[in-house]
Amino acid sequence: MKKLSINLLLLVLVLSCNVEPKTIEFYVSNEGETNNTGTKENPFGNIFDAINRVKELKEKDSSVHVVINLFPGTYHLSQPITIPALLSNFSIKGADASQVSIKGSIPLDAKWESYNENIYVTSVAENSDFDQLIVNGKSQILARYPNYDETPQSWHGFAADAVSKERLASWENPKGAYYNVLRNGKWGGYHFKITGVNEDGTPILEGGQQNNRGVLLHDEYRMVENVFEELDSHGEWFLDKKNSKLYYWPSADVSLGNSKIEVSVLKDLIQVVGTLENPVKNVCISGITFENTQRTFMEDFEPLLRSDWTIYRGSVVFFEGTENCKVENSVFTNLGGNVIMASKYNKGLEVIGNHIYECGASGISFIGDPSAVRSPSFNYREYVDLKDMDTIVGPKNELYPRECLVEDNLIYRIGRVEKQTAGVQISMAMDITVRHNSIYEVPRSGINIGDGTWGGHVLEYNDVFNTVLETSDHGSFNSWGRDRFWHPNRDVMDRLTTANPNMPNWDAIKMTIIRNNRFRCDHGWDVDLDDGSSNYHIYNNLMLNSGLKLREGFNRVVENNIMVNNSLHPHVWFEKSEDVFKHNIVGNTYQDVRLLGWGKELDYNLFPSEVAMMKSQIYNRDMNSAYGDPMFKDPANLDFTVAENSPALTIGFKNFPMDNFGVQKPDLKSIAKTPEVPIIKDPSEDKEIASPVVAWLRNNLKSVESPQEQSAYGLSTAEGVIVLRVWNQSPAVLNDGIKKGDVILEASGEKVVTVKDFFRINAQNKSNTLELVIMRNQSEIKITINTK
Repeated sequence: MKKLSINLLLLVLVLSCNVEPKTIEFYVSNEGETNNTGTKENPFGNIFDAINRVKELKEKDSSVHVVINLFPGTYHLSQPITIPALLSNFSIKGADASQVSIKGSIPLDAKWESYNENIYVTSVAENSDFDQLIVNGKSQILARYPNYDETPQSWHGFAADAVSKERLASWENPKGAYYNVLRNGKWGGYHFKITGVNEDGTPILEGGQQNNRGVLLHDEYRMVENVFEELDSHGEWFLDKKNSKLYYWPSADVSLGNSKIEVSVLKDLIQVVGTLENPVKNVCISGITFENTQRTFMEDFEPLLRSDWTIYRGSVVFFEGTENCKVENSVFTNLGGNVIMASKYNKGLEVIGNHIYECGASGISFIGDPSAVRSPSFNYREYVDLKDMDTIVGPKNELYPRECLVEDNLIYRIGRVEKQTAGVQISMAMDITVRHNSIYEVPRSGINIGDGTWGGHVLEYNDVFNTVLETSDHGSFNSWGRDRFWHPNRDVMDRLTTANPNMPNWDAIKMTIIRNNRFRCDHGWDVDLDDGSSNYHIYNNLMLNSGLKLREGFNRVVENNIMVNNSLHPHVWFEKSEDVFKHNIVGNTYQDVRLLGWGKELDYNLFPSEVAMMKSQIYNRDMNSAYGDPMFKDPANLDFTVAENSPALTIGFKNFPMDNFGVQKPDLKSIAKTPEVPIIKDPSEDKEIASPVVAWLRNNLKSVESPQEQSAYGLSTAEGVIVLRVWNQSPAVLNDGIKKGDVILEASGEKVVTVKDFFRINAQNKSNTLELVIMRNQSEIKITINTK
C-alpha cells in the first residue's frame, strides 16, 4: 500500500510538470484608450500600458504565459521596450509584418516654405537632433559630397577631395560634419566628426574607433556629409540645430503638401536583458516590421579580440542574458545600426523567417564577452607571452552565445552606413547554426567569424553572393583565428606551434562545419579562411567564382566541393598544418603563396588540365588525382551536378543537391535573388590555365608560349621554362643557382619544352641536385642547382 501511494505521488508530480502554463492575452491598438482593459474588444492604447499590466501579473505569478497582440497599425515609440527577467514566458505578436510597424521615428508636422528655387525650409522643435529624415517611408540623403550614386561603389560615391582644405574653406561652419573614409587597403571603414579646423586649414577630427587595424586612411575613398553647402541635389536634407531649421530638396515625385514626414529619435526598439544568474526566458517577438532608427556609427565601439573588427554592442532588437528566445516572421528595414544582436550570455536564441534589408550596420550578430576568453589580445600586434598565458582549454566563463539558430532569413543591402559589417557576424561564441539564409548586396562579407573561440558552428544551405562590394581582401564567407597560438611574427608562431601542437585547439575547441552552401564573390574569395582560422570541415559547397583561400591555420578538411573557374589558394601554410584537400573539382591550378608544407593530404581531385594537376605532384601531392571536363549537367541554370560518366566520379567526388540553397520560406523565396551564372572557361582556350604561372621551391615559373617571348629571351624556338621571379632563400637559387630571367632549356640531359616537362623530369630525379642548361643574357650555360 505504501509503495502504491509513492507511485501515485510520483505520477502526480510528473503530470504536474507537463501541465502547460496558463496563457493570458492582451491586445493593443492605436485606437485604444489608456485606461482600457486590454481585451480584444477594449484594447490598450499603447504598448507600454500593456507591458505595465504584464508586469503586474508576473509579480503575482511568474509562470503565467502572456501574449501582447498588436492590431494593425503603426506604433511610434518614445522610448525602447525593455523586457527584463520578470517578463519571461512572454510574447509580442503582430497581426502580420505587412500590417504592424514599430518605429523609432516620430511624425513631423512641417510647415514648409520656399528657401530658394529647389530647397524648402521648415522650423523644428528646439534641441532637435535627428540623423534620419523619412519621407513617405523612404529615408532621404543627408547633404553630402560627392552626391549619392546607387552604383555599387564605396560610400555610394567617393572623392579624394572630400575634406580638402579648399572644400572646407567653402563651408561657413564645418563643425558637425561627418567624414567617412575607408581604411588604406579597403579592409573596412572609419567615421569621424569634424569638430573644427586647424590653422593650416585641415579638419580637426573626432572618432575613428570603428576599425581594429589602426587609423590608416585611404586617400581616395572618402565622403563627407551633414554640410549645408553640400545640399545640392534631389533628396538631400540638412538640419540646422543652432537655429532649429530643417532644409530639404524634395525629389521630383515628392509633393510636400501631402507627404508623410518622419524623423528618427531612437537607436534601439526592443531590449531583452537579463543576467547569467537570472536570465530572460522564452520571449518571442513575431509578425512586426521594425523601422526608422538612428544611426550608431559614432557610438562607443569595442574591439572583437584580434579580428579586424570593432563593434557597437547594441542593436535595434537586443538580447543579453537570455534563454530560448525567438525573433520570427518579422521585417527589419531602414534601421540605422545593427539589427539583431545576441550579446554575452544567450542560449537557444532563434532568428527565423525574417526579412532584413536597407539597414546601416550588421544583420544578425552573436558577440560574447571578452572576459570569457583566456588570455585575450585585442589588436593585431598584441600577444600574451606563453609564460604569462592561461593554457587551460576552452572558455573561462559562461558569458557567450551558444546553441543558437539563424534560419530562413533574407538579408541584403545591409552595411549601408558602416562598412565593418556582415549579414551574420559571430565572435566569442559556440555552436551557432546558420542555415538556409540568402545574403547578398553587402559591402563586406556575407558571413563573418571573427575568431576561433570556440567553434562548433554549422553553416549550411546558405546562398551568399554579390559581396565585398565596397571593401577588399575578404570573401563571401570570411574568418580569422588569431587565437592564443597566433603571433604576428611568423617565426615565433612556428616555434610555438611546433612545441605545442595542440595549441590551436585551446580556443577552437570544436570543429566548425561549412557544408552545402553556394558562394560567389567577384571582389575577393568565395570562401576566405584568413589568419589562423583552424579546425574547419568544409564540404559539399558550390563556389562559383573565386575559390577557397586557406591562410595559415591547422586541421582544415576540405572535400567534395566544386570551385568553378578557380581553385584552392593555400597561403603561407605551416610545415605541419595537417590540412586535407581531396575529392574536389577545381577549375584552375592551385594558387599557392609561400608554403612551408603542402598539408597532410592533397589527393583525388579533378583538375581542368594536366599542367594544372602536375603543379602539386612535384611535392608528391595529387598523385591519384585526374584531369578533364567534369561534365556539369546544366550550369546555365546553376546546376553543377556532374554526369554519370564524369571523370570526377572516378576520384571519389559525389554529387550533392543544387536546388535548396538559400531562403526557403515561400514569401521570401519568391523575392530572393540568386547569383549570376558563371561562364565556364574552356581550359584549351585559356592561356592562364594552359600555361599558368606556377611556384616551384618558392620561385615562379611559366612555359614559353609566344613568338614575342622567344624573341625577348633570344631563343631559337618558342620552347622552355621562364624563371619569372625567385626567392633568394630558395635552394634552387642559392650558390649561383637560377636567376630571374633565366630560361630552362634542358634538365638532366632532357629537353624542356614546357613546365609540364620540367615537373616530370624533376619528379623522376632521385638526387638532391639537378643539372640544367639555361639561356641567360641570350647565352646558353650549364649550371647545377639544389632541389632540397
